[in-house]
Amino acid sequence: MRLRIPAPFDPHVHLRDLDWSHKGTVASETAAALAGGYTALLDMPNTPPATTSPAALDAKRGRFQKTARCDWGLWFGAAQPGNQECYGDVQHRVCGLKIYNNETTGDLLIEDQELRDRIFAAWPTGKPLAVHAEGDTVADILQLVRRYRKHVHFCHISSARELGLLADAREEGLPLSIGVCPHHLFLTRDDLRALGPLGLMKPELKTAMDRDALRQALASGLVDVVESDHAPHTLAEKLSDEPAHGVPGLETTLPLLGQAAHEGWLEPDRIVELVSTSPRRLFGYPVPADSWTELDLKDRQVLDDGGLRTLCGWSPFSGMRVHGVVRQVTLRGKQVFDGEQVCAAPGSGLPLTQCIPRVDA
Repeated sequence: MRLRIPAPFDPHVHLRDLDWSHKGTVASETAAALAGGYTALLDMPNTPPATTSPAALDAKRGRFQKTARCDWGLWFGAAQPGNQECYGDVQHRVCGLKIYNNETTGDLLIEDQELRDRIFAAWPTGKPLAVHAEGDTVADILQLVRRYRKHVHFCHISSARELGLLADAREEGLPLSIGVCPHHLFLTRDDLRALGPLGLMKPELKTAMDRDALRQALASGLVDVVESDHAPHTLAEKLSDEPAHGVPGLETTLPLLGQAAHEGWLEPDRIVELVSTSPRRLFGYPVPADSWTELDLKDRQVLDDGGLRTLCGWSPFSGMRVHGVVRQVTLRGKQVFDGEQVCAAPGSGLPLTQCIPRVDA
């Protein structure tokens, strides 16, 4: 069976470049996106220099305009001690605002609830907020969603407890959406014995019970988006005495979802919803004409580091056999991946044009 997915879209990636071009570049990582079946993505703000000022935003936009191979948008970052004064200047050039409420890569951590409140109040209605929130912090952020009634996307939810809090909030009618990542769907903390530092990410891997709860939430419709949280680091950085947290994922997400369909815990139609229909609706990006990806759900492959386009050149899923192969990708009527080669030139990707997102509470 070959599944045709309209213009797959990943709203949560970290493409690096700029000060971290040794980990990945916009050109290399958007090539990885196309090879993984994605036609568009939204880049997070914590790669240095952090996208927390108009000048930093201009610099990052310049890199994307010159070198991106797929379509793209950018998140703006909330910062200490507060950068609310520039929200009005940047709101029309970004997809939304990201707030880091728990420890992660970079220096954008905001733990003070009063500052979070001021940020929520200042961010314009109509543009989504995305949050890194784990454990008890999920409840803290839900207080602000309840107060301001602005769309908040909860990134990389990874535990059964967090899902329970969000399920109750959805029953309450709060305007929220939920994303989960492939590594939390297929790996658990037990895999760290084999993976070592290659299995380190934020949020960390959880128990088999948490993994199974995520899978059930995917199948039931509670989860809205599967997002890769693509975060490349070099092997040297991962294997160092102080290993970096984060894993690449743009090239393995769709094949892994194909494996989920093969194992029977995810229907093919849900794959289309989770990587195309739902994220595009939630973040306000219509499918461009004549744009689609063909995912072969019958053919098998062994995920292999040697075939990766990401500059870091490794994956925590290396050696895993999956039923799922990206056969071709077409963007605006032009083939940009033919199953073997990325055919899109640097700079051929376009900035995404955002419409009014729709959040169904």
